[in-house]
Amino acid sequence: MPIAEQIQLVVRTAEHLPVLKEFELPEDQVQFTSHPKEVLNLGEGQFPIVILADGHPVGFFILHATERVKEYTSHSHAMLLTALSIDQRQQRKGYAKRGMLALPAFIRREFPSCNEVVLVVNHKNVPAQQLYASVGFKDTGRRRMGPIGEQWVMNLTI
Repeated sequence: MPIAEQIQLVVRTAEHLPVLKEFELPEDQVQFTSHPKEVLNLGEGQFPIVILADGHPVGFFILHATERVKEYTSHSHAMLLTALSIDQRQQRKGYAKRGMLALPAFIRREFPSCNEVVLVVNHKNVPAQQLYASVGFKDTGRRRMGPIGEQWVMNLTI
């Protein structure tokens, strides 16, 4: 698949599921994220988002508007971003960066009361840290211990 011209963020629908279930993730990335097929059954306040490249699913993440957000920020209108992944066959084409660059406009359109997105990134996951910083996320200076070590809390003002 050539590099897509159009990147779009959409709320996951049933038509996306077959492709998402077939995502391939490298072993070194699996330790830092969840495979889309592992997070199919989400609760209230959890929104599965698909990154489309020319209409084809290439990436996935979850936005949370739940009590869990309060673990990372005191802002009452914030959302938490988790489980970002790009299908291995679609990596190194800029889809993660372009998807994250599209995030503010998507948030303003779909979640107009949201004014901040927070996330945590493992201190060992340097490529993800660089990605998030390159699209405007800032290191808040807050640290948490996760299942495989220290995590940095980052935020993006919308």
